[in-house]
Amino acid sequence: MAGNAGGALDAERDAILAALAPVVEGLAATFGPVCEVVLHDYRRPERSVVAIAGSVTGREVGGSMSEIGLRMVARGAEAADELNYLTRSRAGGILKSSTMVLRDSTGAVFGAVCVNLDVSAVTEAHALLGALAGVARAPADLPVTTFGNDIDSVVDVMLDAHQLHQNRPWAALDRAERLDLFRSLDERGVFAVRRAVEQVAGRLGISRASAYSYLSQSRAQADTATGSTSESPSDSPSDTTSDSAGGPA
Repeated sequence: MAGNAGGALDAERDAILAALAPVVEGLAATFGPVCEVVLHDYRRPERSVVAIAGSVTGREVGGSMSEIGLRMVARGAEAADELNYLTRSRAGGILKSSTMVLRDSTGAVFGAVCVNLDVSAVTEAHALLGALAGVARAPADLPVTTFGNDIDSVVDVMLDAHQLHQNRPWAALDRAERLDLFRSLDERGVFAVRRAVEQVAGRLGISRASAYSYLSQSRAQADTATGSTSESPSDSPSDTTSDSAGGPA
């Protein structure tokens, strides 16, 4: 019975995505070459892009979700639309974006429609006019968002950003800082991606078992702080011995 319900929900979600695909083209055509509209299916994080029009971020159908999508997945039922936020692409362009979540008849979030406008030229013109008028302001320090067709590259950049912020390699971090790294990645939806634990373990030079152990400990610590309980990762190995501070486990 549960299988039939799940199949019906998947059919419903597929129908919603199919209905929105022509809307993607229409929105992008309305705003012109500075606009990109992306339709995401969050059931497939590694290839969530099911329709795209425009080329602001250079992605294609079959590409992965971005950091923003991972964050939406991590929020689960608490996910909400994010409208008119500014980010900077890794190429340096300034993007004005909106992410609108898609829900099925049960209220579960399963995808999103994302609109990205490259407003770099508008920003430059505004700065020039401000300078001419004598009221120019320094550009805001915008967060850099990772867009890519490969989910592994998105996860890699998120790891790089965290390690750059720490300014120290994994081996130099104490236990609290290591748990903070795993908690931060978890909150940003990294571990919703298949094989992400293995990828993170490889990048940090630790064993898969150690990575699962840190993830489990970070979640337990978060649950203690909020007074809630959660299950450990279902595919976690039974060996959860932590790695030593000096090198790979």
